[in-house]
Amino acid sequence: MNTNQTLSLTVNGVEHTREVPARMNLVDFLRNELHLTGSHVGCEHGVCGACTVLVDGLSVRGCLMFALQAQGCHITTIEGLADKDGALSPLQAAFHDQHGLQCGFCTPGMLMTLQELLNEGITPTEDELRERLSGNLCRCTGYEGIVKAALQVLQSQSNAGSAP
Repeated sequence: MNTNQTLSLTVNGVEHTREVPARMNLVDFLRNELHLTGSHVGCEHGVCGACTVLVDGLSVRGCLMFALQAQGCHITTIEGLADKDGALSPLQAAFHDQHGLQCGFCTPGMLMTLQELLNEGITPTEDELRERLSGNLCRCTGYEGIVKAALQVLQSQSNAGSAP
C-alpha cells in the first residue's frame, strides 16, 4: 500500500512539489529530498533545537513536524538566510564577528530562532534574549558569543530605526 502524498511548498523562495511518505518529518524532507543539509538532526525529540526552521515566519522544530503539515507553507532554512550572491546576513556576520559558533552543529537552529526574533521587530532585554535561546542547546560556546552576536544585530536594528 502506497502511503505517499503530494506535498507542495516553497523553500527559500523556490517552489517544490514532491511525493512524500505520510510520516516523513520536515527536517528529513529538507535534508533528503531537497538536499538542504544545513538544518541538523540532533535529538529527534524537539529538545535540542538543531533542526529549527521558519515556517511562515515562525520557528518550528523540523523533527516534530510532518512534512505534509507544511503543505502550502513558506519555509526558510539556514541556506535561505544569506543573500543570493552568498553574502552573509547581518545575523550570520555577527556570529562570525562575536565568535558565536565553535563546532557549528547548533548554529543553524540558533540562527533561525534568532531570525524569528529579529523579524518580530522587538528589542528584548538580554534576559529575554537568553530565555528565547533557552530552547536551543549548545555544548561548545557557553552562549556568550551567541548572545553578543544577537545583541549586536538588535542594537544595529534599533539604531537604524531611530535614525532621522
